[in-house]
Amino acid sequence: MKDYLNRIGVLTGGGDCPGLNAVIRAVVKTAIHEYGWEVYGIEDGFEGLIQPGKVRPLTFADVRGILPRGGTILGTTNRADPFHYEVESGGEVKVFDVSDNVVRQAQVLGLDALVVIGGDGSLRIAYEMSKKGLRVVGVPKTIDNDLQGTLVTFGFDTAVNTAMDALDKLHTTAESHHRVIILEVMGRDTGWIALKAGLAGGADIILIPEIPFEISEIVEKIKSRSQHGAKFSIIVIAEGAKPAGGEASYLADRDVGGMKRLGGAGEGLATALKTHVRADVRVTVLGHLQRGGSPTAFDRLLGTRFGAAAVHLIAEGKLNHMVSLENDAIVSIPMEEVVGKQKFVPLDSDLIRTALDLDLCLGNTRTFILSL
Repeated sequence: MKDYLNRIGVLTGGGDCPGLNAVIRAVVKTAIHEYGWEVYGIEDGFEGLIQPGKVRPLTFADVRGILPRGGTILGTTNRADPFHYEVESGGEVKVFDVSDNVVRQAQVLGLDALVVIGGDGSLRIAYEMSKKGLRVVGVPKTIDNDLQGTLVTFGFDTAVNTAMDALDKLHTTAESHHRVIILEVMGRDTGWIALKAGLAGGADIILIPEIPFEISEIVEKIKSRSQHGAKFSIIVIAEGAKPAGGEASYLADRDVGGMKRLGGAGEGLATALKTHVRADVRVTVLGHLQRGGSPTAFDRLLGTRFGAAAVHLIAEGKLNHMVSLENDAIVSIPMEEVVGKQKFVPLDSDLIRTALDLDLCLGNTRTFILSL
């Protein structure tokens, strides 16, 4: 197949995260150096194939020096689903299916294949576009680490390190003022960031969506620590964590497409705790700090390996696949096997077992852990 390939495109879609530029750089350098192809950068995700003036050639010079940079030089958006494209006119929002236009634009540009760097949403779009004839290869990206088919996604390690660094700082102020401090982290419906950052950052209580929590068990842990001389407690809560028998906390506004936006888990927990503990309870919401900054060495390397592997997949004619990490090897998996499937924290994982070994409170140990 590589004999007639000469031009590919690359785009970044969905939420931003550290390591995106590492992938772009690897795609460009591998495509040009190994195969002599032209590479076109598609700006702002699939928006670049919908609106004019958002496509540009990428050369060695364009990717020079971008490896340590956070974000993406191509821009990104989670508001450009070609199958559900929203257009505002006269104060009214209308929805159109412009997927055929995207295919035509790719043909006009002469793109032989498209590297789509994104999370579940962007990869789902890529997979659906492949059914319309667009040749795609996916690169898994999300700080949440919730994509099936890969051991880890790039961006996750940096997010965990950011949360760990926040916990290190919160420990000093919590201990100084004898406070209960709650750190709310991202992760959507999974608890990978909360669990790993909580373990690495020495949290006393870790609350994740996979284990609905009981307030009584959290209060018991805080009081037990106080009785044993610890006058402060650190709690990490994932944004999607929820009380047993209840629901996760959502913001009033919604994402594009009407999806509910998670938010308020930390404040909700603080309100519940204040009626049971005497200590001052404070909340820190880490928010988009987890998406920013320079990627760790792990994420730079993984992004680089993913980017180079994506180009090789195209050269081999192995299209409609996603690159992935299996053990310590870069492999690929058909996109149809991973799209729409979330990777949750297994309750029988060694991470959960380690947390219990360290006497950490997971919010509902009796019901959801000890019964396994």
